Formats: sequence, structure tokens, C-alpha cells
Amino acid sequence: MRIRSITYFCNPRYPLDEKIMKQAGTFLFNAKSAFEEAGYEVQTVRLATVPFPKMLGEENIHRLPELTREIDETAQRHKIGYISLGPALPHLPKSYQVIPDAVFVSNNVFFGGLMADTARGLDLPATRACAEVIVRCAPLEPNGFANLQFAALANVKAGAPFFPAAYHDSDEPMFAIATESADLAVKVFEETDSLQEGRNELTAEITRHGQRLSKIARSLLSEEGTPRFGGIDFSLAPYPGEKHSLGNAVEKMGVPQIGLHGSLTAAAILTEAIDRADFPHTGFSGYMQPILEDSILAKRAADGSLTVKDALLYSAVCGTGLDTVPLPGDTTADQITPLLLDLCALALRLDKPLTARLMPIPTKKAGDETNFDFEFFAPSRVMKLEAEGLRNSLSGKGIFHLSSRK
Repeated sequence: MRIRSITYFCNPRYPLDEKIMKQAGTFLFNAKSAFEEAGYEVQTVRLATVPFPKMLGEENIHRLPELTREIDETAQRHKIGYISLGPALPHLPKSYQVIPDAVFVSNNVFFGGLMADTARGLDLPATRACAEVIVRCAPLEPNGFANLQFAALANVKAGAPFFPAAYHDSDEPMFAIATESADLAVKVFEETDSLQEGRNELTAEITRHGQRLSKIARSLLSEEGTPRFGGIDFSLAPYPGEKHSLGNAVEKMGVPQIGLHGSLTAAAILTEAIDRADFPHTGFSGYMQPILEDSILAKRAADGSLTVKDALLYSAVCGTGLDTVPLPGDTTADQITPLLLDLCALALRLDKPLTARLMPIPTKKAGDETNFDFEFFAPSRVMKLEAEGLRNSLSGKGIFHLSSRK
């Protein structure tokens, strides 16, 4: 198990307040050292801000590329690896339109787009706007890699440390931890044939690490002015390689190939094991299924066992939703919008956070090999998207509410 990120949440103001950025860098350096001294590998330290439309305001929203360049340069000076400038907001439609130009500026800055939440409901124009951002970002790099920096958000609250979903909602700083812990599930279900024993053992392991991480985190709060501790997103995030593959854990549980029936049950059991664990929860804290970041998920997507519809189905019981999904390069916003709407419907009816990070790959069609030169991506193939443009009332431009099930 590793720490994927320590994420510092703050409002760095606009124009940027160098003092706030320096405080973030100093805290993250000290926090990383503390966790590493305790034996945990820390892959990255990150910064998440309040949503950029709130920082810039409508009058300065066109300055997002300028802000992106400036905050990236400032963060690098203070040894902060990645930055999330938060989501575009429905009340400011232009905030979606400026994201592709900002993504073009830096590979280190991430963005989201809000589609739905329990207060506002499901915003059809915002959902369409997110689909258009995805289509516009796709050709920014020859392999469609720019969409790694954007996610469409459904019912995602502030404080989730995983990117691109991370954003803050306060002037007071905080920090949170995101884990990379799929290997815990693999190891547990390699060693037992009992679902009950496996779930209990996984819950115990997550509790043990979660409480230890929490103790270290709280030890950082002794100094005056330190940010509050927001909790741990103990999602079973994978890393390419079978020992760190959540797909492998599902298959160790007894599903011959993830994508076949039984996979939903496995995903539900793994997520519930996290729910049962005793640690300060935040963010998604669940089964995480990034297709390209998981060697077995990537393999099953390549051989056709795992489809986009399967991944959407598992979103009903998992953590993040649809993540790093490779799609044909000619995928249109009309085709992406209904998929995003389905994701929003799940998020609202089940009252859970979900995201979509979709990656149309220029010049590629369904079944073509993917060829990313990126440490965190496994080889796969472009997945087929079974969607067409919506008609009649679902193609409208309004906002409607979906209440969660009682």
C-alpha cells in the first residue's frame, strides 16, 4: 500500500498570494517527510483550490490560461507536483468554455466540470458543456492524453483528494490523503476462499492502515496555523501490474474475467469492506476502476470482456465512476452527453459521488490498440461507446431534480 497523494486544500486568491502558496509547499514537504519516516511511500504532493470561477469571477474568467500558467510556475517553485483548479460551475457557462485553452498551457494543472448535485439537480446544459470540453480537449495531444486533466463531476463534494475531482470550499486550509491500495485486496483474496473472511480481513487491514495514517496526520497539527485534517480517501486505487490491480482482486474472488456476471457483487463487497473500516473517511473511499491504470481492467477492455456499460453498471456500487476510458477519436459531444446523464442519474438517485474521465483518442477507432507512453497506463484497446444523440425532452436545456431513493 502506498500514499497516492497528500493534497493541500486552500484559497490562494486572485491575484495569487505567494504567502499562501509558500505555506502549502512547506506543509506538504513536512507532511511527506513524516509519512515517509513512518514507512509509507508518498508518490505525489498536490494542491487543490476553490473552484476557479469563484477565484476569477465572471469579469476575469477569460484569464484562466494565465492563472493556470502562473499557479503552475508558483507551485513548482514550492515543490508541489500537481494542482487542481476545481470545477467549472453551471451559473457561469463560460467557465466550461475556457478549460481546453487552460489545459493546453500545462500538463500539471487539472480541472473539473460540475454537472449535478443534490442542491441544484441535474443541469442539462452543464452536462452538455462537459461533453464539449472532452471533445475539444481530445485533439490537444496526438494520443488524446489532455483529457487526463479533466473530469465531469456528479454529486462530488469538496474535500476529495483524488484528481481531477479535488476542490475546496473554504478560506481555511485543510489537507487529506489519497491511498493506492488495490494490493491489499489482491493479497487478501489470494489467501482465502471465504468471502466473509476475506471481507473481514480486508476491513481489518484498511482499519489498521487508516488509523495509523490518521495518527501521523494528526501529529502534524501541533503547530499553530497548520491546516485541519480532512480525512483519508481510502479508495482501492490500482497501479499497472497484477499485484496492484483491482481487476485482479475481483478475479481472485472467483469471477473468471471481470466484466462477466458476478463482477458487480465483487465490486459491492470490496466497497462495503471500506465502508466498514474505522478511519476518518473522505472523498470516494471505494472500489476504483480506472480502465487504463489497472492492468487487468485494461486487458479485459482490450479483449471485450469489460465494456463501457459494465463500468457504468459497477458505478452503482463503486467509488469514482468512469475513469480513464479510451474512446474512439470521432466520438461526438452528442454521444458523450447521454453517458454523462446516466452517470448523473446514478449519482443523484443513490446519493453518491461519481465522475467521468473519458479519453477520445484522435484517429483511433473501437478495437484499435492504445499506445500511451505513460508509467500509470497499461496497454489496452479503444472501447466502443454505444450511444447516439438524444431527442425530445432529454435533449432539452433545463434543470431537473432527481431525489435519492428513500
